[in-house]
Amino acid sequence: MDEKTIALEEIRKTVTGNPVVLYMKGTPQFPQCGFSGRAAQVLKACGVEKYVAVNVLEDKGAYDYLKFYADFPTFPQCYINGELVGGSDIMLDLYQQGELQKLIAGATV
Repeated sequence: MDEKTIALEEIRKTVTGNPVVLYMKGTPQFPQCGFSGRAAQVLKACGVEKYVAVNVLEDKGAYDYLKFYADFPTFPQCYINGELVGGSDIMLDLYQQGELQKLIAGATV
C-alpha cells in the first residue's frame, strides 16, 4: 500500500473508532493556532472532557492526507460519531445554535 492509502486508513480507524475526534494544530492544552484553540474551547464549553485530539503538526499522514478523507481542506477538523462536523467556525456556529451540544449528546461514548 502507498503512503496515502495507509494514512487514509489510519484516519478512518481513528474517526470511526472514537466518539469525538479533533484534528488540530497542537494540543488542547497548547494549541498552535487560534482556530485550533477555538475548536478545543468549543468542545470544552460543550462539556466534552474526553476526546481524541490528533496533532497534525506531529502526524505527517494526517497533515498531508486528512484533506482528502472528507474533502475538507483546512484544520482543525472535528468528527462526531464518524461524521465530519467541520472546522472551528462551523463548530462555533453550531454551538451558538445549540446544535453541537445535541450532536455530542448523541455521541457514543
